[in-house]
Amino acid sequence: MFVDKATIEIKAGRGGNGAVAFHREKYVASGGPDGGDGGDGGDVVLIPDANMSTLMDFRYKRKYAAGNGADGTGKRCSGKRGEDLVIRVPLGTVVRDRATGAVMADMSATERFVAARGGSGGWGNAHFATPTRQAPRFAKAGLPGAEREIVLELKLLADVGLVGFPNVGKSTLLAAVTRARPKIANYHFTTLFPNLGVVYAGENRSFVLADIPGIIEGASAGAGLGHDFLRHIDRCRLVLHVVDVSGSEGRDPIEDFETINRELAEYSPALASRPMAVAANKCDMASPEQIERLKMRVCAAGMDFFPISAAAQTGTQELVRAVSYKLASLPPIATFEPEYVEPEEPEELPDPEIDREDGVWYVDGGWVERLVQNVNFGDYESRMYFDRTLRDRGVFQRLEDLGVEEGDTVCVSGIEFEYKR
Repeated sequence: MFVDKATIEIKAGRGGNGAVAFHREKYVASGGPDGGDGGDGGDVVLIPDANMSTLMDFRYKRKYAAGNGADGTGKRCSGKRGEDLVIRVPLGTVVRDRATGAVMADMSATERFVAARGGSGGWGNAHFATPTRQAPRFAKAGLPGAEREIVLELKLLADVGLVGFPNVGKSTLLAAVTRARPKIANYHFTTLFPNLGVVYAGENRSFVLADIPGIIEGASAGAGLGHDFLRHIDRCRLVLHVVDVSGSEGRDPIEDFETINRELAEYSPALASRPMAVAANKCDMASPEQIERLKMRVCAAGMDFFPISAAAQTGTQELVRAVSYKLASLPPIATFEPEYVEPEEPEELPDPEIDREDGVWYVDGGWVERLVQNVNFGDYESRMYFDRTLRDRGVFQRLEDLGVEEGDTVCVSGIEFEYKR
């Protein structure tokens, strides 16, 4: 199954906690603190893979997480870094941040992209030794890794995109000029997903041709299949518009030509300004008047006109050579510049929220969560630091203003204690 869009959740690894340890060695008195640092969390890394052609792998697995960093140990030994998670995506995949829609990376222009960075490891207690605090019994906790939802969009890397109404002969043309073997039948929407083929136009001259499933009127608004696959024309250097000049489907070729152009313009003004050539297909079934009528309209629009019959393979080689020479003067395949800006960590975390429920005061969120992680409640000095920080930053005053009384239970980020003035 061809899948060209997927949304996944990624989570980088958490940094390991710093260690609280002391040097113990025979005949060495007062060895001092030697707790090591925690290891950094693993990153989530995207790598393009030319052997993948669909995002099918992401249809059933939506959550990806890198490894956490290991905690530090004694003898100032740092914890092991968390293992990176490598996710392979098809070449040409555009990565977007789901929350903002901004482009994070184009996997046709980069070999490797770190989509989520792991959290830093915490410091061991060896970092906190001072002349007046020679035996610190606390360490720093590791930081959480980045976590976000991203959207993967596969945009085919093709030089030329075939567009046109269903059943005008796009797949037949692709089969006639490449070794691709798309399904061909005399009914609408035979092609249910884009097909690619390599066209060899002569010595050292070749290009990639993409057959985009039939676009109909209203495709830019979601009608038919065209809305799902218009994104695959975004990179094309040249749009090759295939028109049934014979009107065998009961439609007017000029109306078809103008309708498709209108749909492309409504989908993307940049796409509408892309160079376009017109292949008037089924000329073997059309009258000279029909061919001339369409030719006059196409030439009036300033586009190249090629009468062909893909089924009879007449005019196809002339078309291929002309397209090849045209591509030589066009810029390379478009890439998407990153727009996403990594949100900066606030210099100061917000104050915690205070609520009361069933007689218990709850202090949660903001900087108190980080404070609790960095406190060793088994150590008197660390507990005093916890108490002093709450008092200096106004948490106790806020509780008293809200009516806390001595003896009430206060729960600070999951840690319960009895309030005393």
